[in-house]
Amino acid sequence: MAEETKHASEGLLTSLKNMTATLIAIVHTRLELLSTDLEEGRERLISLLVMTFIALFCLCFGVVLLAILVVVAFWDTHRLLVLCTMTGLFLVAGAVLSSLAIRALKAMPRMFEASLGELSKDYQQIDSP
Repeated sequence: MAEETKHASEGLLTSLKNMTATLIAIVHTRLELLSTDLEEGRERLISLLVMTFIALFCLCFGVVLLAILVVVAFWDTHRLLVLCTMTGLFLVAGAVLSSLAIRALKAMPRMFEASLGELSKDYQQIDSP
């Protein structure tokens, strides 16, 4: 009888060790997934910022040169009309591009979406009988 109790307690300890090891493995996997999500988000943000700054610099430089060209072309006849028209065009283009940028930022995928999905699956598996 004592040997049977000892065998049952060893089985219980082995079962607890296995369950703890499985739990640690699950947490480790989820932390790796979270880390990967963070790295992807950071790389995406950095590349987006670099491309945005380069694009803005090029566009601003091109727009200034275009405005100077148009004003110089109409200097003798309608310089004030051309300056007003160019100013209006730039303001409208800025407003449209700002609204598009805000819409694109709102449409970005949620951060940690994959991690949250996996944690939800884990919870469902644990919760189901």
